[in-house]
Amino acid sequence: MSVTVLVADDQAMVRAGFAAILGAQDGIEVVGQAEDGAQAVEFARRLRPDVVLMDVRMPVMNGIDATRELVRPSRGDPHRPLVLVLTTFDADEYVYDALQAGASGFLLKDAPPADLVHAVRVVAAGEALLAPRVTKRLLERFAAQRPVSSDKAQRLADLTEREREILILIGSGASNAEIAGRLFIAEQTVKTHVSRVFAKLGLRDRVQAVILAFDAGLVEPKP
Repeated sequence: MSVTVLVADDQAMVRAGFAAILGAQDGIEVVGQAEDGAQAVEFARRLRPDVVLMDVRMPVMNGIDATRELVRPSRGDPHRPLVLVLTTFDADEYVYDALQAGASGFLLKDAPPADLVHAVRVVAAGEALLAPRVTKRLLERFAAQRPVSSDKAQRLADLTEREREILILIGSGASNAEIAGRLFIAEQTVKTHVSRVFAKLGLRDRVQAVILAFDAGLVEPKP
């Protein structure tokens, strides 16, 4: 079954380029292209793609607000696409907000075509935290400017010592396999702990777990 993708970017040539690259791949189908955030929301609700490739800076409605609209639970329509945010990294100071809005990860706009294809497949498969090294740098950059949320810190009280340890390792960018190696436990056991952490804290994916770990002060930003 193909992964369906909606491409949202205000630059026609960029949209066409991304669509051409993805459309040429086996198992990926580009179902539409949107030129602004409002159109992305409209098309996504009508076309119901698995993944939305979302630019941050767009007219009418920016990518952050569009992401928030798309991932918001709706009684009338339970479908919520996964959002892969496009950024220029140094120029976009909105990536942290996009991740908080519910994006499943992000991709640099100047990434090679192979990385674009890989990113879409990874996000579609549920591996929400894309490019851990770069994501971590961004979260460190913006988390350093934000106060620790007492509400989020209070929610951590429900975690066991092991679950808290797991959350810290997720926040540091470790994969399930890396966590298993560090704690000398089976990877399946790690998956069970991760699921429990997500359930207790009301988290949707690893991106939200990383943000919570930073906001709660479990992982300290590096200078």
